[in-house]
Amino acid sequence: MQLRIFTEPQQGASYETLLRIAKASEDLGFDAFFRSDHYLKMGGVSGMPGPTDAWITLAGLARDTSRIRLGTLMSPATFRYPGPLAISVAQVDQMSGGRVEFGFGAGWYDAEHAAYAIPFPRTRVRFDMFAEQLAIIIGLWQTPVGDTFSFAGEHYTVTDSPALPKPAQQPRPPVLIGGWGVKRTPHLAARYADEFNLAFGGLTDTGAGFDRVRHACEAAGRDEASITLSAAQVVCCGRTPDELNRRAAAIGRDAAELREHGLAGTPEEIADKIAEFAGIGAVRMYLQVLDLSDLDHLELLAELIPAVR
Repeated sequence: MQLRIFTEPQQGASYETLLRIAKASEDLGFDAFFRSDHYLKMGGVSGMPGPTDAWITLAGLARDTSRIRLGTLMSPATFRYPGPLAISVAQVDQMSGGRVEFGFGAGWYDAEHAAYAIPFPRTRVRFDMFAEQLAIIIGLWQTPVGDTFSFAGEHYTVTDSPALPKPAQQPRPPVLIGGWGVKRTPHLAARYADEFNLAFGGLTDTGAGFDRVRHACEAAGRDEASITLSAAQVVCCGRTPDELNRRAAAIGRDAAELREHGLAGTPEEIADKIAEFAGIGAVRMYLQVLDLSDLDHLELLAELIPAVR
C-alpha cells in the first residue's frame, strides 16, 4: 500500500503553505503530494488568502521538490479547454522530471463556477465534455512527434494539431479517474484510466465501486489488473484520546464521527483500517490532511508507511 498526502487548498492555503507540506511529505517518505482543484471554499472556513490554481501550484512544486509525485484529485473538465490543459500538464511533467499524475473529472461544484464566471452545464453535457476531453488530451500526448492529431466531437474539434509539447513520461502521465457514478464513470475509467479512485466512502460502497470498474474492464476486453485501485479518506491521528480530540476539533470534526467516516485513531488503528481497504483491492490510500499547520501530524502519519507497506 502506498500512502499519499492529499490537501484541500481552497479551504485556505498559500503557495508557501503547500510547499511546506509537500516538502515535509517528501522528506517523510510519502509517495505523492496531491491537491484538489477548486476555486471556492466549502463550509464554514474563511478560505483566506483565497484559492490557488492547481496547475500553477504544481508547476512551482515541480521545481521546488525532487522525488515526490505530484497530481490533482480531480481537475474539472469545466475549468479549461482540452488543448491548453494538455500543454500545461505536459509542461509541468517536464518541469518535474516526469513526476506528474493527471487526476481528471467532470466537475461538480456549481457554486465555484458561478463565483468565477465558469459555465456549468447540466450533468449529461459535462460528462460528454469530459469524455471528449479525455480523448483529446490523451490523443495529443500519444501522437508521435512529427505527426498531427485531429478530433471531431460534439463539443470540441481539433484540426491538424502538432500535438506538442510532449510530457516527460511516455507514452503519457498516468491518468486518474474517480467518482461514484454507476454507468459512465466505470466505462470511462476502463477505457482511459491508469488509476481509479473513490473518495470518502465506506468499505462496502468502495468495494462495490471497484467491482463496477472491474466489470467495465471485463466488458471492454481489458485486464482488470492493469488498472490501479485507490481510495481517499480524511485522516486524523493521535497517540492519545486527547491528542486525537484536539486534532479533530482543529478541523471542525468529532473524533467519534471520524472513526466511522474516515481514518481516525492511533497509528495502529489507522493501519488496521487501511489494511481493510487493501483487502478490497486498494493499493494506494490518499490521506486527506485538512490542518496544514500541523506538521507534527504528518510526522505521526509517516509511521504508517512501514506498517502498511
